[in-house]
Amino acid sequence: LSHRMPSLITLTLLVLATRQAAALFLPESKELQQLLSRYQDEAEANRTDGIAPLRRSRRAISWSDREEILQLHNKLRGGVYPTASNMEYMVWDDELERSATHWAEQCLWEHGPHDLLSSIGQNLAVHWGRYRSPAYHVQAWYDEVKDYTYPYAHECNPWCPDRCSGPMCTHYTQLVWATTTRVGCALHTCPSMSVFGEVWVNAVYLVCNYSPKGNWIGEAPYQHGRPCSQCPPSYGGGCKENLCYKGDTSVQRPETEDMNEVEQPQVPVQPRTTPPKTKPKPKPSKKPSSKHDSPRFLAQNIKCETKMRDKCKGPTCTRYNCPANCLDKKTKVFGTLFYDVQSSICRAAIHHGVIDNNGGLVDITRKDSLPFFVKATKNGIESFSKYKPGNAFVVFYNLSAGLSVDCYSTVAEVCPFKKPQANCPRVFCPANCKDEPSNWAPVIGSNVYADSSSICRTAIHAGVIKDDGGYVDVLALEKKKSYVGSLKNNIRSESKSNMEGGSFRVFTVRE
Repeated sequence: LSHRMPSLITLTLLVLATRQAAALFLPESKELQQLLSRYQDEAEANRTDGIAPLRRSRRAISWSDREEILQLHNKLRGGVYPTASNMEYMVWDDELERSATHWAEQCLWEHGPHDLLSSIGQNLAVHWGRYRSPAYHVQAWYDEVKDYTYPYAHECNPWCPDRCSGPMCTHYTQLVWATTTRVGCALHTCPSMSVFGEVWVNAVYLVCNYSPKGNWIGEAPYQHGRPCSQCPPSYGGGCKENLCYKGDTSVQRPETEDMNEVEQPQVPVQPRTTPPKTKPKPKPSKKPSSKHDSPRFLAQNIKCETKMRDKCKGPTCTRYNCPANCLDKKTKVFGTLFYDVQSSICRAAIHHGVIDNNGGLVDITRKDSLPFFVKATKNGIESFSKYKPGNAFVVFYNLSAGLSVDCYSTVAEVCPFKKPQANCPRVFCPANCKDEPSNWAPVIGSNVYADSSSICRTAIHAGVIKDDGGYVDVLALEKKKSYVGSLKNNIRSESKSNMEGGSFRVFTVRE
């Protein structure tokens, strides 16, 4: 690094958590609060101005920056892909803020203090030169998602800066760790700060502390599924913007299926209408119910360039029919999960995975004005950030567009895993797949299955559907070294190792 380089340099650093028995402090535990309060006490004891110590020390971060950091954390957590079923709402913690203030004032480009690191998580960032808001750094932490493969990191290097030889993703995983519910940050301008051996003058140092800490080795940051479907009981069913929420449940009602039909994008795959000639014909299947066969209301035909602001100016926005080939159009998309009304409807729908480049039906709901919108690259479209208020909308998956498969269809045929991720459509399984012969419709594994398994028989084995068929969500994953069989729901799956191809999991679609 050199001062001759442009001043738009941003560096990030995160310590990777290691399991230590003594590190498991609950967020409200006396031990953690005593540790955190030490930095408040030390600051007050060292005062030399003769003034009696105050109960509250001066804040090292403005209220506006604090709100920006907290709101952006929750917006990013609520918009993860694949969707999270247990992501908890994050709140600001004054004690974490004070401990972050203490460390930021040390102007050391390393994690600390060491006596706290076993109990908290920590993200660091620094820049010099042109002004950068805290949201710029938070977004940079989240953008490491491009180097992360759900559910576990396979390609990112968590040991920076000591052995930085590849990309990082541990800032991202701490930010979206589902059970991390508290954050406190501080900003401090360091007159002189050593960063990777170079002295930076007037370096702006951002420290964010988290509790409970995340980044446990070998664990995924969250559970995939319908948002808020696996919240801890303490939340009482509360849900806010895809996050488990403890607010006034009389106002914040749980999000319904209609609000969350966006979990899996579609891919341009042509389903087979009949099984191969060498396979037995499947038994007659029950057709999807009428609510899936026909739209509930008419759709308006729109163009790829049609913006929400231009098409939907009243309080009621319903369903639109997008044409094909919108992926490479130039109309911008602002935001992630929640989109600014100046965005293209169809390109926002592709970005969120509601439709693919073949077009299709999109359900729209208007939202109130939001303070900002955050960028992300999804499904071949890079959206833009917008850090000023604007009216918003969300796009929803249309169940009538699900992909019908037969008892023999496999993930290897429908959506084989390709890095960084595979986008699988929601599939509809026919009835009477359970008794199909295993040589034609195998099930290999338990919980995680080989992608050569029958999707529908796997879904029955996993308890996602019964033998009368139904809708199934599929998540394609990298291959496993081995798969362990089991007997579940009257289907015995197989145990195999050294399989070719990838793996997958199946999830329930709640109507």
